[in-house]
Amino acid sequence: MKQLINDEIFYVGVSDRRIKDFENYIPLTNGVSYNSYLILDEKTCLLDTVDATKASQFFKNVEEVLAGRNLDYLMIHHMEPDHCALIAEVVLRYPDVTLVANIQVFKMLYQFFGTEYKNKLVIKENDTLVLGKHTLKFISAPMVHWPEVMFSYDLTTKTLFSADAFGSFGALAGNLFYDQVVDTDYFNEARRYYANIVGKYGNSVCNAYRKIKDLEIKMICPLHSYIWRQDFSLLLDKYLKWATYQPEDKNVVIFYASMYGNTEEVANNLAVALANKGLNNIKEYDISQTDETYLISEIFRTSHIVLLCPTYNLGIYPKMQQLLHAMQSLNVSNRTFALIENGTWGPITNKLISEELQKLTNITILEKKITIRSSMSKDNEKDIDELATMLIEDLQNK
Repeated sequence: MKQLINDEIFYVGVSDRRIKDFENYIPLTNGVSYNSYLILDEKTCLLDTVDATKASQFFKNVEEVLAGRNLDYLMIHHMEPDHCALIAEVVLRYPDVTLVANIQVFKMLYQFFGTEYKNKLVIKENDTLVLGKHTLKFISAPMVHWPEVMFSYDLTTKTLFSADAFGSFGALAGNLFYDQVVDTDYFNEARRYYANIVGKYGNSVCNAYRKIKDLEIKMICPLHSYIWRQDFSLLLDKYLKWATYQPEDKNVVIFYASMYGNTEEVANNLAVALANKGLNNIKEYDISQTDETYLISEIFRTSHIVLLCPTYNLGIYPKMQQLLHAMQSLNVSNRTFALIENGTWGPITNKLISEELQKLTNITILEKKITIRSSMSKDNEKDIDELATMLIEDLQNK
């Protein structure tokens, strides 16, 4: 159903609670929303479409808002199929519509649909589109997170249409605005969304931020999740930390791989040692049981990371190797690591993991590294206590 969100600006998006995996690999616990907006002015302008699975509801929303009027413009901010899938059908339903986008979008449009659309308006950064009372100004935001991405800024209502930026996982339930809900999991899901999808492109996000930081913004309308109309500093502060790879929390997260429970026991003992020294809110994860996207989100959140890994076929346990590669591909930086290895006859993962971590930027590996021989011994108890002390002291110093 349509919802008025601002002066002549309507929400016509949809929520998808049936989807289990975003981009067919990121697990979702509460679905996702595909946000689309429609401005009713002297000229009408639809801003993006939605995923093809939600076509019926989407077009019902659009038709209700238009109430018989023609659609004059379709603004395309981003060509990923969860937002562009219905462009061809929009043109079929409204053959006089003019597609508004940059040159890269039109190249991708042909790649997706194999059609050269005649009614098109090619725009570039700082161009404007006058709809009547509303005027859209266009801001280039390449690699947030595709190269063609644009933002639109409504000069009249001071509304920023931010494409994938400032989005999150999670379906919407009537309330469109963040200030209308008490969603304690929102920033966890927003971080998981950012870290796994946009995380690699921190520099690009910072460049986009510099373009909008001096704008008077009264509303931020992303392509996923809640609309923001207040507390912008709360949202922007998180994004700046993520984009500059600065941790949100000075704390410890423990990631362990364990085949038969021995390495897990060591992880548990370290957590207890840290707690006994006064550290709160310690997080601990079995990386074989927790989806990688949650682990990456925790790495973006936390300053100090402990990796416990058994030697496997004279190498790194596969799940840990996979996590290390994910950190590298997403440009994880500015973190402190502690290492604990396990091995019955040839423990070697501290050395191998150190080599992988050195491929990251501005990371610290604590000097004390622990080796477990099969299972935890009395001597290891002292090692664990010393490592816990070192972690606490490093947290305090940083």
